Formats: sequence, structure tokens, C-alpha cells
Amino acid sequence: MEPLSLDAVDLRLLDALQHDASQTNQQLAADAHISPPTCLRRVQRLKAAGVIEREIALLSPDKLAPLLGHGLQAVVEISLDRQDAAALDAFEARVAADDAVQQCYRVSPGPDFVLIVAVHDMPDYLALAQRLFTDDANVRNVKAFFSVKRAKFRPGVPIRLSAPSSGAANS
Repeated sequence: MEPLSLDAVDLRLLDALQHDASQTNQQLAADAHISPPTCLRRVQRLKAAGVIEREIALLSPDKLAPLLGHGLQAVVEISLDRQDAAALDAFEARVAADDAVQQCYRVSPGPDFVLIVAVHDMPDYLALAQRLFTDDANVRNVKAFFSVKRAKFRPGVPIRLSAPSSGAANS
């Protein structure tokens, strides 16, 4: 398999798609100053290479709150008793498989993991804490911070559009 390389056009496409993946191929091609067939071919190559993992819709929690409730979102710090590779991998696999865990980071220094969790209410959080933290004999410390307001949420990978080319891209 040929190593992946990205040129300025690929970077423009990736930047545009992570801001709005709903635009048509024609719109994306026009914004990137390339033909629609070239645009489609490049996006398909980026998907096949795994650079574009998936396309999702970002929902507005504030607009859904009247219908679904506000829910609870928390940032949770976890420290383990044992930090050997097997213990870290086992904990990571268990929390990553739980639907309430939106994000999972191994961090250093400080706690071993930082999780972003979303649940319906406090009883849901208590059930999550029981199944993920209390039932695990290797969890030493849990520190949860509950969100009272989301001031900014912008998922994405920073892309420097003026970055030097890492090689010629395949069209």
C-alpha cells in the first residue's frame, strides 16, 4: 500500500468538510477550485485511507432540551491503582464501549484518564459510576465535574492551509 500524502487541495477539502460535511460535491469542488469528478475522487480516497472516519450530525442540546431534557454532562478524572499496559488497555476498552462515554483520553501527568460523559440525570450518572468505576477494583480515585454551561464546542482537527506539502497527492 502506497503511503498517504496530502497536498494543499486535500487540506482545503478536509478543512471544508470538517466545518460542513453536508455541502454537495459541486459546492465543495467550487470552494476547492477543482472539478467535481476530481473532488469526488479525492474525498473517496481520503475516506478509503481512513483520514475521514465518518460524517455525523451535531445536534443542539439547547434546542433539544425542551423535548428530551437537559441531561447531565460531566468531565470525569480517573486514577487507577495499577498503570501497567494491560490495566490501562482493559480500563480504556471498558469505558470506550459504554454509550454514555462520549470521549476518552489517556492523560499524563495527573489522573490516568479523562472522560467526557453524557447521561440523562443523576441516577443515570450513579449507574454509570457503579458499572465503570465502583465495580472496577483497579479504580483508585474518581473526580467528576458537572457542566453547568457549554461555552464552546467545536470538534475538529486544526489544519494549516498554508502547510508545506508532504508529497504529491494522488488524484
